[in-house]
Amino acid sequence: MHRTYSMRDSRAPTASELANPPPPPSTAKKSFFGTGSIASIIRKQTAGSFGPELSRKLAQLIKIEKGLERSMEVVANERRLVAKQLSIWGEDNDDDVSDVTDKLGVLLYELGELQDQFVDKYDLYRITLKSIRDIESSVQPSRNRKQKITDEIAHLKYKDPQSPKIPVLEQELVRAEAESLVAEAQLSNITREKLKAAYLYQLDSLREFSEKEALIAGYGKALLELLDDAPVTPGETRPAYDGYEASKQIVIDCESALGTWTLDNSYVKEPTMSLRHDEIYADPEQPEDHEDAADHEEQADAEAQWAGHEGEPEAEKN
Repeated sequence: MHRTYSMRDSRAPTASELANPPPPPSTAKKSFFGTGSIASIIRKQTAGSFGPELSRKLAQLIKIEKGLERSMEVVANERRLVAKQLSIWGEDNDDDVSDVTDKLGVLLYELGELQDQFVDKYDLYRITLKSIRDIESSVQPSRNRKQKITDEIAHLKYKDPQSPKIPVLEQELVRAEAESLVAEAQLSNITREKLKAAYLYQLDSLREFSEKEALIAGYGKALLELLDDAPVTPGETRPAYDGYEASKQIVIDCESALGTWTLDNSYVKEPTMSLRHDEIYADPEQPEDHEDAADHEEQADAEAQWAGHEGEPEAEKN
């Protein structure tokens, strides 16, 4: 927790927090244009308008993702403001309401902190996509060169079929195609490698945030159990509230659960798949082979049974 067990005080960072500092801030934060809608509109309109044609679509995706990160950063800040205001409002209420709202504020504030950390980790995904965009940009010149030579050859063959430049250009085209093959293979390999790495960053961080969010929700509901919501008649006095230690312990338990969570001890089990990886890439002719094998097996069983009947004694047949 980034606060004490009350929203109304603060504390110095613990040794654990000093030893394991949070990830670096997202590069999408603290933009000159802020987080307003005008900046978002400008980004969407200009994204992918410049640079090599091959990388424009991915550049547009990266720009839009940057806008999404800024929106999530706004949500994180608003969540922390909500947590503070909840504690401020509850302070002047009865003892149980005051204590529970204060502790709920602690949990909600931590939720905002987790959202902020999620943005920082999400940015690793966006940065990894940039490496694909960069290799796409580097491949574009080789494509352009090959296309330019091809167009020149076609133009000369139409205008002057006997031109001595045609053999020279054809040799240049062979070299350009060889260079292009190398560049295209590199693009294919890096695209798959970085795409997989990028979305592993995103999905792992999303899984972490979701499960920690669920943990906070569970401990928040435990706090609500400390509220005495039984109706009272006018003039009746509620029993004195004695849940201060219990509410504090709930927050401590939540802090411990968040601190010990890892992907290895994740609460969500692996998804149930209807198809295996080897089935996805199976030979399309394989099902027919299985049917043929089944037919052969049935035919062999029938022949075996017939052979058994053939060898029975006459008495048994009658």
